[in-house]
Amino acid sequence: QVQLVESGGGLVQHGGSLRLSCAASGRIFSINRVGWYRQAPGKQRELVAGLSSSGSTNYADSVKGRFTISRDNTKNTVYLQMNSLKAEDTAVYYCNADIQIRSFTAAVLYWGQGTQVTVSS
Repeated sequence: QVQLVESGGGLVQHGGSLRLSCAASGRIFSINRVGWYRQAPGKQRELVAGLSSSGSTNYADSVKGRFTISRDNTKNTVYLQMNSLKAEDTAVYYCNADIQIRSFTAAVLYWGQGTQVTVSS
């Protein structure tokens, strides 16, 4: 079974930085697109950043220039570097990934359990 486990969340002051990690484990043939999402209390889950297997990225307008998504394929790990954090970045952050567990099979979307990021003003 495939699992995604996020880490790196916590409490940080306004203007500070955090780096989130998302490690995939289990039977993995390949990881295609990966992404980070967040959900603040009372709000819908929203895309923060996405990264394709070819290296193309996309970001929410609210985080452009402050957040950077990256991946280490040798470790099956995705990162989200968050700089210049603001109170409005406070949310539970989730990673997801399109993962093939065998060749010639369709990729399945997996989600992590989430990690809390709290930015104090």
